[in-house]
Amino acid sequence: MRILMISDVFFPRINGVSTSIATFAKEFKLQGHEVHLIAPAYSAKHLDNANLKEAEIFRIPSKVVPFDPEDRLMSKRHVQALLPTLRVNQYDVLHVHTPFVAHYAGINLARELDIPVVETYHTFFEEYFFHYVPLLPKALLKLLARKFSVSQCKQIDHIVVPSQPMLDVLREYGVTTPHTVLPTGVDIAQGCKNAELVFRKKHGILPSQPVLVHIGRIAFEKNIEFLLSVAALLINQLPDLVLIIAGEGPALKQLKLLANKLGIEAHVKFVGYLDRNKDLSACYQAGDVFVFSSRTETQGLVLLEAMLLGVPVVSTAKMGTKDILVNGKGAIIAREQVDDFADKVLKILLDPELAAILRKEGIEYARTWQPKEMAKRLMQLYEELQARNDCLTKPSHA
Repeated sequence: MRILMISDVFFPRINGVSTSIATFAKEFKLQGHEVHLIAPAYSAKHLDNANLKEAEIFRIPSKVVPFDPEDRLMSKRHVQALLPTLRVNQYDVLHVHTPFVAHYAGINLARELDIPVVETYHTFFEEYFFHYVPLLPKALLKLLARKFSVSQCKQIDHIVVPSQPMLDVLREYGVTTPHTVLPTGVDIAQGCKNAELVFRKKHGILPSQPVLVHIGRIAFEKNIEFLLSVAALLINQLPDLVLIIAGEGPALKQLKLLANKLGIEAHVKFVGYLDRNKDLSACYQAGDVFVFSSRTETQGLVLLEAMLLGVPVVSTAKMGTKDILVNGKGAIIAREQVDDFADKVLKILLDPELAAILRKEGIEYARTWQPKEMAKRLMQLYEELQARNDCLTKPSHA
């Protein structure tokens, strides 16, 4: 099968959407299918097609998004200009991964190419809008999110939802489009021997220091300021504790200011984006505990990645993370209360036996989220939609 994907974000922009696209593309290739991707160019060096070996990628000239400079806004005109090439490629299905230019351009392309269109609902807009349009009342933003989601979902043939809680939200909104709950499988390479020690040394962290790690987009909806408050409390008991925050995003400046205000700036390492094929796994493994408190995840892949790499997790369980987290299976679930969260982190840091059990259980649990099986299920959905589309578009010879 030949699949066309389109997204407003992709590597080098690191987030769950980019990871999901790459993971499925890799598995589809292994299963003998072909994937092409339309995504923004982030700089001149990304205009070529050589940076994703699992798929051919069309990089679209794009503008910086004013309120979120790490993201890009693709040119609709340049996407549309691909149409002659896309016709020749004879795709079987189009998969949209984001709700902005990619959604509307994807709908148009699917109509022109006469193929079914699937969209994965990666973003919890109710919270997303609240953080980026803070001047409007939250009740109004919820209504806008509801209308926006219902409107977009009506335009597509099938929705893929990464978790049951996210599907419940869409049902509450009134979305009736056919759907499938299908998470992304976890797939991250182990770092080389002693990679975590090399990473620590690079960032001035001693092997003996207790380290907490958070990896993800540095965005307001990720609730990272809560983790800074947790770190501030823990430092009172563990004066050499370090919190590593990996990623980039619009909340970075405010978080640095907060770290300074809390008096913990010397304990917080903002390490920026990390190459998924080089330093990312080493960053995970440099941590004694992976900490997470996002309220808006539709899934929460970083939790599974941490577990697969043998790092115990302490996290709140909200939205999509409810479908992932099981107490004792590599993780301890905490309330969104600084004292409770800090207490659970401290429990792991001070109890090597508990940490070892969580590491072992986490690896075994994360391995059950195999990308291969998820890709098979998604391919089955593609095939069903293609068959249905053929029945509707091809004249009967009976």
